[in-house]
Amino acid sequence: MLEMISSGRRNTSAPPLRFGADEARIAAFGRALDALKAEVEATLGEQDAQHIQNIGKLSRRMEIAGRTLIQLSFDPVTFSVGVGALFVHKALELMEIGHPALHGCYDGLPGCEKYAADKFKWESPVDEESWKKVHNVRHHQFTNIAGKDPDMNFAMLRLSARVPYRLAHLMQPISNIFTFFGFGTALQLHVTGMLDIYVQNGQLQVLSDRKPATIAKQNRIFVSKLLKHFGREYVFFPLLAGPFAPKVLLGNLLSEVLRDMWAAAIIYCGHVGARDYPEGTEPPTRAHWYALQAEGGRDCDVPEWVSILCGALDKQIEHHLFPRLPPNRLRQIAPRVREICAEHGIEHRFESWPRTLASVLRELTKLSSKQAAPEEFVAPHAAAAE
Repeated sequence: MLEMISSGRRNTSAPPLRFGADEARIAAFGRALDALKAEVEATLGEQDAQHIQNIGKLSRRMEIAGRTLIQLSFDPVTFSVGVGALFVHKALELMEIGHPALHGCYDGLPGCEKYAADKFKWESPVDEESWKKVHNVRHHQFTNIAGKDPDMNFAMLRLSARVPYRLAHLMQPISNIFTFFGFGTALQLHVTGMLDIYVQNGQLQVLSDRKPATIAKQNRIFVSKLLKHFGREYVFFPLLAGPFAPKVLLGNLLSEVLRDMWAAAIIYCGHVGARDYPEGTEPPTRAHWYALQAEGGRDCDVPEWVSILCGALDKQIEHHLFPRLPPNRLRQIAPRVREICAEHGIEHRFESWPRTLASVLRELTKLSSKQAAPEEFVAPHAAAAE
């Protein structure tokens, strides 16, 4: 299936993906990953439940400490510590807790009922049901496939040369920076279809139609979640503070922006600059799908405590291979996944976070040009004709 020779840190001279070559090797790659998955799933249980329960407790303690210090502080240092603690809470809720919960990673674990995917309420400005449809189903099923993965095109942002060029993309180096400061709201605009309705010039990438009833429903979903989240952060808690309302409002705003910048800085690294695939790409087997997922992602090398604040999205490749494994297990298996990729000739991009982020920002700037060309890819039907 794939004529890929490199592994580990990226070899920029690696040949393009190609279906139809060395099917035995790709089948072996799939069997190795299936065996690893089965091995890990057989041991899921109390250890994983304890991990997320401990993270949940830590998150709540950080929230209590942060909100208390922000409200009662009388100096910049105490105020800053409070903002930092509240940022940690919000990062954990978004990344290590919320994202895996909505993937169903904690479903069925003892004592983790409140983290079940069908009940969990995300402490973020992003609607849960919209996220599950657009992210869990479409993005994870069709990762980096043009015309199918909605995450390749954020209207004003062009994340792949396979996305049709628009004049607005010329501003991408600047517009990209703005998304960092309000990343949660940008995600809500995306997954609820607001970009389809108001920015995409009639092109649909999330919604199935632009009927008045659909538009009205999606507007309600978009506004409802934002009002709940930002009303809590910027109205309810400031009002509780009485005369200290302005200070609490500022502290909550700063923690929100820090969380959004942190999330954007790791989430953009997951796929931008990795391999992407033209419309019509269809992996014929699960092993082929594994290979597309592995080569369509990028990992970052960070300490474990940073990985926890990232929700293991520094292990983006492992997350896409096994999206229902809890983040603590993704960190555990990442070295073995790298070994399996190396053994079977599948590229596994693995760099430091600063180097990855720098390359992502360069890639986004390059994609602001109409001349940016996609990498060669030989689709299944083309390979069959060779």
